[in-house]
Amino acid sequence: MPVSYGAGMDLMRLSDEVEVVSRGYAARHHIQRDATWFLLKLQEEVGELTQAFLMRSGQSRAKGHTPQQLDELFANELADVVCHALLLARHHDVNIQDAITRKWLVWNNHVTTTGTTHSPE
Repeated sequence: MPVSYGAGMDLMRLSDEVEVVSRGYAARHHIQRDATWFLLKLQEEVGELTQAFLMRSGQSRAKGHTPQQLDELFANELADVVCHALLLARHHDVNIQDAITRKWLVWNNHVTTTGTTHSPE
């Protein structure tokens, strides 16, 4: 049964669980997961997300999908991208929580006098 994370998702714990799924998938299908595979698999999933986005936004054929199915397809492909990004980070020993904190969350404390925040580049 999947773990429910609620509002406090722990990316490292999620990474551990995604790794178990990916390792099992690779074993069943005789796939060698190496640095190239992790990067190319992420790229493949970004392509599928792009296709789902185009179908959902009416910029591509919906292929018989209902609007609700297109929303679900988009969400599922977005989940694939997030999970494969976690797998890529894990493969390269990147602590993604720390990297997100350094790259993104640090901006939470940089509010200008106008009340707007500076965003990461």
